[in-house]
Amino acid sequence: MPKFRYSAKNAEGKKLSGTVIAQDENDAVGELRKQSLVVLSVKQESEAKGKGFLGLGGKAPRPRVRGDDLVVFTRQLATMINAGITLLEALDILSEQADDKGFQYVLSTIVDDVRSGTDFSTALGQHPKVFKRIYVNMVKAGEASGQLDEILNRLAGYLEASAALRREVIGAMTYPVVSLCLVMGITGFLLIYIVPKFEEIFKSFENLELPAITKFLLGLSKFLSSNVLFIVLGLIAFAIAFTFYKKTDRGEWQIDWLKLQLPIFGSLFRKIAISRFARTFATLIKSGVPILGALEIVAATAGNRLISDAVDAARESVRQGESLGDPLAASKMFPPMVTRMISIGEKSGALESLLEKIAEFYDQQVKTTIESLTSLIEPLMLGLMGFLVGSIVLAIFLPILKLQSQLSSGGG
Repeated sequence: MPKFRYSAKNAEGKKLSGTVIAQDENDAVGELRKQSLVVLSVKQESEAKGKGFLGLGGKAPRPRVRGDDLVVFTRQLATMINAGITLLEALDILSEQADDKGFQYVLSTIVDDVRSGTDFSTALGQHPKVFKRIYVNMVKAGEASGQLDEILNRLAGYLEASAALRREVIGAMTYPVVSLCLVMGITGFLLIYIVPKFEEIFKSFENLELPAITKFLLGLSKFLSSNVLFIVLGLIAFAIAFTFYKKTDRGEWQIDWLKLQLPIFGSLFRKIAISRFARTFATLIKSGVPILGALEIVAATAGNRLISDAVDAARESVRQGESLGDPLAASKMFPPMVTRMISIGEKSGALESLLEKIAEFYDQQVKTTIESLTSLIEPLMLGLMGFLVGSIVLAIFLPILKLQSQLSSGGG
């Protein structure tokens, strides 16, 4: 039944506002009059919301939901349900207080779906860009077990841990990328704009034989100055081609394989993937999601194609009645410690507990590796910048020193 938002006055003349569920507007007015209220206005809530949310051309606004916003929403929903507020009322309140218009529209749509009799998890599944598969499946398990508030709290904890790990990784990758761009930018500026000015000076001295490093530098500078447009266009074309290739099945597999083979960073990417695997798997199993369904979601959210393939192969083995640890060990994607702990967890019935310990261990490993990389990358970047700038300065000043030596000799 639709919900109507009303404004009315009671017998004392005090103005009241709220919502009432009724068949239509006349029925809503009748219900309010039974409460001895003087009705000032009545408007169907879904209609009022829909008009406010629809953008240009009648299109719904695109939701821009940050990870922190989703965590707050999940925590608040769990708290309200635990406090005895009905799911529909809690969703209605949260939809009104959401800051992002797109998220407001999504939540208001979910409210309407739930009010019409749709399961909460099914309503969430209609918005995959906001609520991922793991979110929907955990809510579904919570509905089935009658522990929706507990599952939502667990889900919020999972989202917080995943977001913290993501922030650490982004922070670790930002420094070397920015530093490398800065080094290449300074080097390019010197080669394209500064070095050519010295070339004119060197040409004015007819009998000056330039050192090999200076000739190389002038040649490189001339090449870059003459072809800077083609180089920029080439880099843009490469970036576009790489993006499309990465989306292909073969490209995705090869790039993810290469990530794991990289020196220094390969170990970090593997630890991140194992941590994500263990935490997601533990959260799903603890929430009551069947193991085959949990493995399917874990494979889809692993973040690395090779890890996903290994988990898919393990899922097929479990489907055929075999153990989980053996196929994971055979894939060579997981360290022996991980596969042995999983095998022990299967036999002892404490799989989710051991998976949580694996996730905590690898979270700490990721943090330690990131700190080590940061302390290692900083001197490497400074050394690289010093080498490039120093080489340019050396190539420029060697002819000047040589000319000074010749003039001194001639003067003597």
